[in-house]
Amino acid sequence: METWDFKDVDRIMFSCEFDSKREGEQFVPMHVLSCIVSGSLKVIAGGGINVFGSGDMIVARANQLGKFVKYPDVETGTFKAISLSFDQALLQDFSVEYQISADGTYLGPDSQVISSNVMLQDFFKSLLPYFDPANKLNGPLTTLKVKEALLLLLSINPGLKNMFFDFRQPGKINLEEFMQRNFMFNVPIGRFAQLTGRSLAAFKRDFNQVFRQPPGKWLQRRRLEEAHYLISQKEKRSSDIYLDLGFEDLSHFSFAFKKAYGVAPSMM
Repeated sequence: METWDFKDVDRIMFSCEFDSKREGEQFVPMHVLSCIVSGSLKVIAGGGINVFGSGDMIVARANQLGKFVKYPDVETGTFKAISLSFDQALLQDFSVEYQISADGTYLGPDSQVISSNVMLQDFFKSLLPYFDPANKLNGPLTTLKVKEALLLLLSINPGLKNMFFDFRQPGKINLEEFMQRNFMFNVPIGRFAQLTGRSLAAFKRDFNQVFRQPPGKWLQRRRLEEAHYLISQKEKRSSDIYLDLGFEDLSHFSFAFKKAYGVAPSMM
C-alpha cells in the first residue's frame, strides 16, 4: 500500500515504469491532477473500474482508496505520467488569494477525465523539462506551477471549486456500505476510521454494532469469503488473487483459507 506524503517540492511528481506492468494499492490523501504521457492506467476504486490512456488528464478526489495497474506503451515500452497534488495548505492560501470558495457540496465523480483542453495540455508539456536533473523544480516554483494548473482547471470546470475548497471535516458515512465496498484494501483500521468520518474508538464501537464482530476478524472473514467464491466459482488461482484481497503474502493467505474451509485453496 502506497501513501503519498507530499512536501513543497513533491507537489509535482513524475512516474516512469519500464518494460512490464506494475500494480499496487494506494491511498491518496489529497486532490490530484494527473496526465498520462505514455501507456495506460487502470484504476479500481469506489466499486468501479476506469482505464485511462495516453493524453488523458484526470482529476481524482482526496481521501480515496484505490488499486492501480500501470501498463507500458507497446511501442516505447514505458509508462509515464505527471501528477500534481493539491494539499489543504495550498488550497487555503489559494482561496484567500483569489477569493474563491465553495458555494455548495461537490456531487461529481471521485475521478473524472478533463475534457481535451489545449492550454492544459500545453501546461503539462511545459513541465517535462523540469524532470531533467539539471532543471530541478524548487519549492516556490513548484507552488506557482500547481497554482497555474488550479486556475486552468477552474476555468475549464468551475464546479470543481466545491471539491477543492470544501474544508469541512468529513461527516460520518454509512459504515456497512463503505466496508463492503473497500474490505479488500490492506490499510490500517485507523485509516478506515478516518475515511468513514470517525475516531478510532467510534469506528470500533459502530463497527461492532453493525457487524457484531471486531474489525480485524470481520475483514479476514470477508476476504476469505470472497476468495472462496473466486476460487470455487470463477476458477481463479490463489496466487492471482491474494494480494487483490488484502493479504500480504501467499503463505498467510493459504494458512487462513485452510483454517476457515478445511482445505488448501490449491485443492479446490
